[in-house]
Amino acid sequence: MGLADFTDKGCRVGSRILRAFCLLVLVAISQVLSPVTNAADAPLVAKGYKMAGDATKMRIVMDFDREPDIKWFLLRGPNRLVIDLANTRLAIDAKDLKPRGLVKGVRLGALGEGVSRLILTGKGPFAVDKLDVLKNEDGTGYRIAIDMSAASEREFDAALANQALTTGSTVSTDKGGRVGTGPVSNPGHRFTVVIDPGHGGVDGGAEGLNGTIEKNVTLAFATELRDKLAAIGKYDVFMTRDTDEYLRLDDRVRIARQHEADLLISIHADTISVKGIRGATVYTVSDKASDPEAQALADRENLSDQFAGMVIKDDNKEVTDILIDLIRRETHTFSMSFAHTLVGQLSTSVGLINNPQRSAGFKVLKAPDVPSVLVELGYLSNAKDEAQLLDAEWRGKAAQSITNAVALFASARVGPGTGG
Repeated sequence: MGLADFTDKGCRVGSRILRAFCLLVLVAISQVLSPVTNAADAPLVAKGYKMAGDATKMRIVMDFDREPDIKWFLLRGPNRLVIDLANTRLAIDAKDLKPRGLVKGVRLGALGEGVSRLILTGKGPFAVDKLDVLKNEDGTGYRIAIDMSAASEREFDAALANQALTTGSTVSTDKGGRVGTGPVSNPGHRFTVVIDPGHGGVDGGAEGLNGTIEKNVTLAFATELRDKLAAIGKYDVFMTRDTDEYLRLDDRVRIARQHEADLLISIHADTISVKGIRGATVYTVSDKASDPEAQALADRENLSDQFAGMVIKDDNKEVTDILIDLIRRETHTFSMSFAHTLVGQLSTSVGLINNPQRSAGFKVLKAPDVPSVLVELGYLSNAKDEAQLLDAEWRGKAAQSITNAVALFASARVGPGTGG
């Protein structure tokens, strides 16, 4: 190889090295001149959504890869909670958004300009007890935790009014400006009774010796009781159902709470395997049943939710909040007081079983702030009781006795001469 060839080859190699070097310099300059891309500017990822609870209380948890920037507010017509998620990309499985419990509708989608929106529609009015942005304990991301509970229209309207005074929307971190954080006093409230006709729809309840269906007996009696109470003119009276429809047990409790009921009366007419037992019984709620028969009855009534093809998990954990525990105790005292009064009134007009005031863990009686009783009018498994339950005169006497008991209880609660 001659010197000229060597020189020519060296020049070609040098030229390639020079071009590569220039290219690297140009890339470096373009990166310096272009805007710096920060990882924080990339959209957050909403990567998980869970709901737990029932028609009286719900918890919703939404997971993010980083700390979200959110705003939330309430809307009515229908009652909704709206949460806006800034700079958020959605990566949530649609099947996880299936509504349940207190939430009857879930919508999630992009609004544009990087904002996504979550809309939760309630089964009627509700309170937002808590809405927090929390860092995951394992340090892998953040979550929004929302606690909702059934409330009255008045309480929802008060939350809306409070919201209007605090700029119309609530930033999640502004804990002092939250709406729906507690009960609102209601000086004009009339004594309110909610009557719950047991069973309904696909859940017929017990069947009598001569084919009488419990759901029909309870609806007929509840309607007569409602009319007697309404005729007094001092009370607001509602029914959980006034047609042949299926209601979950927690929906019955929700309806009582949303009406701010001062008393819930659940009407039933069961069967029993022990021959010869007949007469009315009044039950209150308790963790431990007063006797095996009461436990068996509660077990049967609590199975009502399975008639719609569902098995309901009890998501309620042990109550640790002292205030809630005190409210439950006070409510239980009122329930026991009304049960005692009711037994006294029924004893003057209809037959009662031995030890007619009993207790067990009935789900329909578990509203923490509504005094509640379950009245077994009689046993459809007894021919004489079945005949009485179908007799208009007997139903009228029994309904009048319950009306008298309500009057005594309401007078003691609101004071004489106030008119409810």
